[in-house]
Amino acid sequence: MTPAQLRVFAAIVRHGSSRDAARELAVSEAAVSGHVASLRKELGDNLFTRTGSGISFTPGGLRLASRAVEILGLQDQTLHEVRAAADGQRVLRLAVSSLFGEVAAPGLIDLFSTRADDLQVEMSVSAPDQFPRLLASRSVDVAMGPTSKSHPESIRVSEFLRYQMIAVVGPLHALAGRQADPRLLAQQTWLVGPSAVDQTSVASRMLRRYAVPEANQRIFQNHSAAVAEASAGHGVALCAAHAVTTELAGGRLVRMHAPGVNADGTWAASWLRHETTSPLINELIRFISTPRAIQAMLTGSGTNIARFRPRIHVTLWS
Repeated sequence: MTPAQLRVFAAIVRHGSSRDAARELAVSEAAVSGHVASLRKELGDNLFTRTGSGISFTPGGLRLASRAVEILGLQDQTLHEVRAAADGQRVLRLAVSSLFGEVAAPGLIDLFSTRADDLQVEMSVSAPDQFPRLLASRSVDVAMGPTSKSHPESIRVSEFLRYQMIAVVGPLHALAGRQADPRLLAQQTWLVGPSAVDQTSVASRMLRRYAVPEANQRIFQNHSAAVAEASAGHGVALCAAHAVTTELAGGRLVRMHAPGVNADGTWAASWLRHETTSPLINELIRFISTPRAIQAMLTGSGTNIARFRPRIHVTLWS
């Protein structure tokens, strides 16, 4: 088996179509068919058959699908690590949820990255439901974000920090300083960050709890922008309590009081379960539960992810 053959097969699995696989890889359908034929001959398995509704995989084809992603991920990871080693660097690649990436990751990574001069951290923002795929494909080493009720057996998960989501308004808002009737909450303008798009997030669950219609939801590219709009009196913002301590103390924001308007969440780290895990991954996992790391995440550098740069490569994934 060659990497080219495995990439073709992985693309077919992703799209359920040889034509779409060819389009993604910018090759002809004949080239795709040739790679598939070679795999079938070498492995002695049809791998998949075409049906009226798409593609049906054989048991062997399903096994190859998972192995192809793993092998290609290892190849990409090896290339990445070899190039980093040539530059005298150790590289740690993180995937983080949008909320964690904005209000907790900057302080954590800034502190962790100063522990060694040869350490480079690459951080990307992704939806939590993509964490297992990113880990399985070796696109990242560790994922950090909300806990998940279910995860593949191949992935280890360790909870490390509880946080609270609260609702805040500007000091001149009609709901500032008074008990809000839950029946009125659906009528308010809710200002939320990108985490609200994730159906499993605390913010999303709160919006569903109050049956807030989409017309009353304004989703911003980051949580800081939503909080700024709330401070200006334009609606109700959902935010992590520790991220707005200064604004609450200074009176620029006021907590809104209503039954069930506060909700607790937990952040966890996920990584692939191996007999021999990377020493750098082990070092990070041990570090995130230390008092210094917890303090860094709760107090942080106060820097928005869009402006966070020191020794960190940040990529925003849609």
